[in-house]
Amino acid sequence: MSDTSTGHALVDDTAAAIRAKIMSGEIPIGAQLRQAELAKSLGVSRTPVREALRQLQAGGLIEVVPNRGAVVRVPVPWEVREAYEVRAELEALACERAVDRITDDALEELRETNRILRESPSERSEPGKPAASTLANDRFHTLIHEAAGNERLTRVIAQLNETFPRNVSAMVLQDNSRHREDNLREHEQIVAAIEAGDHAAAREAMRRHVLSAGEQLARWYERRSSTVFKG
Repeated sequence: MSDTSTGHALVDDTAAAIRAKIMSGEIPIGAQLRQAELAKSLGVSRTPVREALRQLQAGGLIEVVPNRGAVVRVPVPWEVREAYEVRAELEALACERAVDRITDDALEELRETNRILRESPSERSEPGKPAASTLANDRFHTLIHEAAGNERLTRVIAQLNETFPRNVSAMVLQDNSRHREDNLREHEQIVAAIEAGDHAAAREAMRRHVLSAGEQLARWYERRSSTVFKG
């Protein structure tokens, strides 16, 4: 491998590591991204960190703010709604495809994820360490994506999911008891439609579910966007 390709790989790995810290909430929205600190924590020089931050800026996950430098970007609510509108259609397609392809074991695991969500709905997570309920919620969707049997579809959904920090979606669920109850009920409706072999119902249940989640997330950002940089 040439020095150039090795350098590109290091930048990509560094960007992936920083992205993971942002997605998990270890580096929260609005936080400054100091090159020296990142380089030390990741065990690399500042050069790949600088290039990695440019990569993440191009992807919209971070931005450069006057007098503050690089910070984790706070999404604009309309961006969230647009992204979730697209995601809703893609996840609906995955759910429709899963009806004819899902295994009994996967169906049982879907039920198990709902059991975890029911029994630990407001469990708090530590920075960088997802709560069991968060993992269960993500696993619910992943199971359906896997059952859909379309790798390209799965990749596109994953890319959309990486647009916004995942820990914020978890916080939205944890902070709103009504939304938690609605989320669980919607999951149960999705499972019932899949079990019944009803393609149309499964597709529509998933579409409504994702749109609802997107609206809750957009409202959260609306409430927080004016205060996140204070303090």
